[in-house]
Amino acid sequence: MLGLSIIGWIIIGGLAGWIGSKIMKTDAQMGIILNIVVGIIGGLLGGWILSSFLDVEGGGWIFSFLTCLLGACILLFLVKLVAGRSKV
Repeated sequence: MLGLSIIGWIIIGGLAGWIGSKIMKTDAQMGIILNIVVGIIGGLLGGWILSSFLDVEGGGWIFSFLTCLLGACILLFLVKLVAGRSKV
């Protein structure tokens, strides 16, 4: 079983949040702390979604990163959707 320390989650979350913000084109609005937060929350969101279909506990570092990246992109999409509606 993969046991990540808090430092591991911060590193994976930060990278996933940063790459997710590049993919979703929100990087100019975000700093490093927000990238980490988005990546970690995205990891929880992605893990929750993927746990319905796959065994997410034994996936390893790369699977954890991809899960965080998927969740970060979904989270940023939802934030952009809500923020876009509030501007109208």
